[in-house]
Amino acid sequence: MTAELVRGQNHTLPQTRLEIRVSAGTPVVAGATLGDENGTVHGTEWVAHPGSPQLPGLEVSRQAAADHRLAVDLDALPDAVHRVTVLLALPTGIGGPVRFGAVASPFVAVTGLDGTEIATFTLTGLDTESAVAALELYRRQGAWKVRAVGQGYAGGLAAMLADQGLSRAAELAHSIQEAVTRATARAVTPPPPRTPDTGRVGHGAGPVPPPHDPRPAEPLTEPAAPPATGGGRIDYAHPRRQAAAPPPPPPVAPPAQPGRPAQPVAGDATGWSMDERLYNQIWGMFEDLARTAAAYRSAVEFAESRMDQELDRTLSDPRSRIGGAGDRAREEARAKRDELTGRAREALDRDLAQLAAESDVVEPALPAAFARWDNPVWHAYRVPMEIPMALRIGDLHLPEKPDLRIPLLVRLPLERGIWIDSGRTASDAAALMDTTQLRTLAMESAVAHAARLLAVYPAGEFSVHVIDAAGSGAGALAPLVHSGALAGPPVPGAQGVASVLAHLTRRVDLVQMAIRAGAADSLPPDLDTGEQLLIVNDFPHGFDDRAVTQLRYLADEGPSVGVHILMVADREDAAGYGPVLDPLWRSLLRLTPVPDDHLADPWVGHAWTYEPPVMPPGSRVLEQVLAAVAAARRPQQY
Repeated sequence: MTAELVRGQNHTLPQTRLEIRVSAGTPVVAGATLGDENGTVHGTEWVAHPGSPQLPGLEVSRQAAADHRLAVDLDALPDAVHRVTVLLALPTGIGGPVRFGAVASPFVAVTGLDGTEIATFTLTGLDTESAVAALELYRRQGAWKVRAVGQGYAGGLAAMLADQGLSRAAELAHSIQEAVTRATARAVTPPPPRTPDTGRVGHGAGPVPPPHDPRPAEPLTEPAAPPATGGGRIDYAHPRRQAAAPPPPPPVAPPAQPGRPAQPVAGDATGWSMDERLYNQIWGMFEDLARTAAAYRSAVEFAESRMDQELDRTLSDPRSRIGGAGDRAREEARAKRDELTGRAREALDRDLAQLAAESDVVEPALPAAFARWDNPVWHAYRVPMEIPMALRIGDLHLPEKPDLRIPLLVRLPLERGIWIDSGRTASDAAALMDTTQLRTLAMESAVAHAARLLAVYPAGEFSVHVIDAAGSGAGALAPLVHSGALAGPPVPGAQGVASVLAHLTRRVDLVQMAIRAGAADSLPPDLDTGEQLLIVNDFPHGFDDRAVTQLRYLADEGPSVGVHILMVADREDAAGYGPVLDPLWRSLLRLTPVPDDHLADPWVGHAWTYEPPVMPPGSRVLEQVLAAVAAARRPQQY
């Protein structure tokens, strides 16, 4: 039976391997401190946080999120540790709320590894506090207990850490917030929540499932089913329709043969259309793979930690050094480690096989906006009549199974700009290339992304502008230029930079003023109200201080009114601007022209290898698609 704790109440823990689950409704930082008998934290190495997420017996999330899972193995904690305090804090660098009184009350649950709740605590009564000690696990007379704390701090993380005796609390608090800001900039944005305004299916609000559970109807970070009404019946009423039939049911998988799992089918998810069901299914696969890999890695880490503890106990006994007792103990510890990791690998392989089978049926069924360039759907391409809900910008995979690729989908219209990093990254692929090759690949990648955006929008509803101040991107830009798909020729030099930025800045200003005044019909007749994409090559070449300020303005204000930036740049080239440009880089989704493990998932924070979209060798599909786009833009002759 679950113990529902109130502030100050405690409960005995029946086991030592635990998960602490946090649901906050808004992104929060989750961490933990290790304390001695008096609760004193003796140094920064006793604090687990996003910048240093692992300590012996403890692992926390690597980024701010609305939902967290903290892994705790009380037996693996150092002997000097008598208290584990779980802390929550509001991030300061991502533009969110600054006090817990402005958000829903956080909910914390201590569970077993199977997801069974042991104790729960809802942190009510918070107001100006921006950090809170949620609960603590403490050792008393050899037994571990959990206590609901709920102590908030208006002074934030620094005040809370200082209260626990940490001497360099302010410095550590700053480094934690910096780590959170960096992680937020590289995290893949999850689908938006369901709102009455959009009529689309979005996040649910149910509990996060254990790693190997089937996907529930309403997981926290993937698209969810329509809400259920009383009695468990699903209400399919569209929020903007007076009367609407329910969406067609998803395809039904063939019955499973005895002893075998059911065969997967494409579109086996909720949604108002096949495209939306496929979108939701892909996000479900993404989360399943993230949690499956997390469960496997946690099991392997536990097996290694357990073996090390058993060996330490054996070798600390002088009697084990006589005869073969020590050797036998080592063999037994390693055999037990191998057994645990073997079972974990079996579970992983089973889950990976199921996901691979699902991927094999989903990929061929994807529409053009979700498909790779080698998908036959592109050979039958026609300019669409409406905007799709998302666009594929590459693939993601984990080292546990590199050939299992998850499509990386971003919602349309774009909610943030894109930065193609043309610099030398830490990846093996980048190390094999010189600077010129990387810059060329980066520009080719930008052209491929721009072509996909042009291809998935209806005719005349998306325009592409190009700033190529030094003219170095002429070769890569050739498909866009020769097809006639651009709004105008690429502009060179500082004068061209100023002209394009002034044009797009004026558009943003006018649309914002019209929206604020409620007078969208009063826009000038020569203003293109379609979505606009600005490709900037070799930034900051050709940019003065005014142009840099305008570019930052477009990056911040443009997406809300249909102006988007696609930067091709090496951050080192702009090092002279110092921290002035840090907000610009953080506001853009960083992609690379070669495989690189710089993106993180929004659930457990794995580092995923990003694979950019690649044209099949010898294929003319890019030119054919752009030719169709350009033809649809031309006035029809009658």
